Amino acid sequence: MQYRKLGNSGIEVSALGLGCMSMSGTYGPADDAESIATIHYALDQGINHLDSSDMYGWGHNEELLGKAIAGKRNQVVLVTKFGNLRAADGTPGGVNGRPEYVQEACEASLKRLKVDVIDLYYQHRVDPDVPIEDTVGAMSRLVEQGKVRVLGLSEAASATIRRAQAEYPIAAVQTEYSLLYPEVGEETLPACREGSTAFVAYSPLGRSLLTGSVRSPEDIQEGDRRLVHPRFQGENLQRNLELTRRVEEIAAEKGVKPSQLVLAWLLAQGEDILPIPGTKRITYLKENLGALDVRLEEGDLERLSQAIPKGAAAGARYPEQHLKRVQL
Repeated sequence: MQYRKLGNSGIEVSALGLGCMSMSGTYGPADDAESIATIHYALDQGINHLDSSDMYGWGHNEELLGKAIAGKRNQVVLVTKFGNLRAADGTPGGVNGRPEYVQEACEASLKRLKVDVIDLYYQHRVDPDVPIEDTVGAMSRLVEQGKVRVLGLSEAASATIRRAQAEYPIAAVQTEYSLLYPEVGEETLPACREGSTAFVAYSPLGRSLLTGSVRSPEDIQEGDRRLVHPRFQGENLQRNLELTRRVEEIAAEKGVKPSQLVLAWLLAQGEDILPIPGTKRITYLKENLGALDVRLEEGDLERLSQAIPKGAAAGARYPEQHLKRVQL
């Protein structure tokens, strides 16, 4: 396994992490035993960066992760997030970044994870009604209490990142970043680098569009949240599949999987880039790990950038109601 620095924290994490969201029903049903086996396999391969959130399965994901790492805590850089709320009907219910809620959310996550300390604690979405300085100030008190080691932000705009960095060191910023949807990541990177903040790239495989496993809406099972994403609907999906076929052709020439090629592309964007491809199955985890053996020449990087020009992907990153919680 290759390791990289987690920003300004002094912590080292595996070059590829493991996003655990799909283990809690986001992309269709998941099996807890299979998910735990996948986490154990990841740890055995040297992956130590495990990414969760209190909103994944509304607590289920943290409880699952707590079971999986029991007796293995010293092998894990444990990551979770807070801030997203659920309405009474189970739908997303806004964001809470108030200082008193920061403490409450952390205590609840520690209990579900069955640990004494969280290594990296993110604000999952920025609360537009609370100054970021107030939220980060409350998060820093968790560090003082020994309940959190380092702090992060997710889907924060550059100006917010800079204000947060001025309040307290921010070890990592997590935002979607892939060959298919690079724009937000590239906009945010300069602010991260100013503060020696790592960039954690979620959905680095374009929510599977870059893996070659999706050819039509029928390839996505009922109950999978991707079905409501604009990028997977109608003409948007057809346009995106046309783009990803170009990547598949390059991957075939190099004798690698499309997923391995695009993860290698992302790793080549800088030592401060930390992709966390998510999966609930060992098969796909093994495939993703193959990216570490892919060697890209300058010409390969250029061909990939030309295959999917910036801005060419069709469809917004989230449904409209979810975009309201993402800082643009």
